[in-house]
Amino acid sequence: MNIPTFDRQLARSCAHAFYVSTRLGCIVSDTEGQILFEEGQGFTHCPLCAYAGCSREECTASHIYGMLEAERFGGKYIYFCPLGLTCFVSPIIGDEGTAAKITAGPFMMVEKQDFIDCELKENLHLQGEALKQSIAALDQVPFVPPEQATELSNLLFMAVGFMNNVSAENDLLEADRSHTLQSQISAYIAQLKANGETPAVYPLLKEQALLRSIARRDREQAYQQLKELLGELFLMGGDLPKLKSRGYELMVMISRTALENGADTELTLDMCQRYMEEGAQIKSFSSFSSWLAKTMTEFTDSIFRYNDTKHANIIHRCVQHISVHYAERLTLDEMADMVYMSPAYLSRVFKNETGVTFNQYINRVRITKAKELLRNRRLKLTDISLMVGYEDQSYFTRVFKKLEGISPSRYRNKVLARYRQ
Repeated sequence: MNIPTFDRQLARSCAHAFYVSTRLGCIVSDTEGQILFEEGQGFTHCPLCAYAGCSREECTASHIYGMLEAERFGGKYIYFCPLGLTCFVSPIIGDEGTAAKITAGPFMMVEKQDFIDCELKENLHLQGEALKQSIAALDQVPFVPPEQATELSNLLFMAVGFMNNVSAENDLLEADRSHTLQSQISAYIAQLKANGETPAVYPLLKEQALLRSIARRDREQAYQQLKELLGELFLMGGDLPKLKSRGYELMVMISRTALENGADTELTLDMCQRYMEEGAQIKSFSSFSSWLAKTMTEFTDSIFRYNDTKHANIIHRCVQHISVHYAERLTLDEMADMVYMSPAYLSRVFKNETGVTFNQYINRVRITKAKELLRNRRLKLTDISLMVGYEDQSYFTRVFKKLEGISPSRYRNKVLARYRQ
């Protein structure tokens, strides 16, 4: 059976963005109900199922039904699970029709007491300890009024529709990039032959250079080194098993480097496994060479693309946290724990994405807030210093002067004098 393919990284990013924006659990699952990714508390972790006696089979069947109805009704569908909680779903289109779906929920569309009376007591006939535990579990289930649920379903439908269009466009771009790379590899091989250069051993130095470029997220250098590495590998010739072995080793090395530098573990390993299963079906040296060039391009590009998405989201979370908690003690170590990164890696990513260090960014936010407070003549400098997160007023003054060119008191006098004119 052919398994429909789709852009899993993009699907996961879509589900994550929807969860972060709405706080509704989101699940990406295939057409058979197998869970691929879960963001937040989706239906697989529904707190009500364990106490209300709903089986996994019943739950999965209802969500597959929801997907089928979404296909029938044009790409979106709001439905009830066996326990009466609400979900909505939009199908993901792959290369051969519906390949998967994104399901948001569960949530309640009625007030908690109404849900207890109608669903738990009247429809499910719960009583005693089962009823008590089910009521307690409802505290973890969000409430969404019907009109908002409809609009959120529309929003997911539009997000998935946009994702489907982007995925189709990416397929075309990757096909074009793969063709370009294969042409460049052929030209590089011709150049080596013209110069009388026929590699006798595996180009280990070029492999190491490629891995360093991936670690630095240097796209241009990575693609150039990949082209040269594959060119020399193909020129060495040999039998198909040897080429497969070298190709798989390179794939593992790239994935390991990517993982060490923040790539998503599940997605990266999943791609590796899928590519190796595809490669195992190829029976000729020339076909495997073409496939390897295409696959390594896609693999490298996917790693870069997902890291960009993931890093943007992480930096957004950090920036949002700083904007709310700037008056508190903020450390790189605590922030790194919050986003599940090492402090050193977060520091590098933060500087790459914002152009300033973590501490420089915090100081900028604090001084911006301080400038607003300095317009209030009744606030003392010592109070303002504490209000923006500096316990030492003299240190606050030094930082302010470094960023603004004048002291806080002179800044205040200058601003207030402007108002008096």
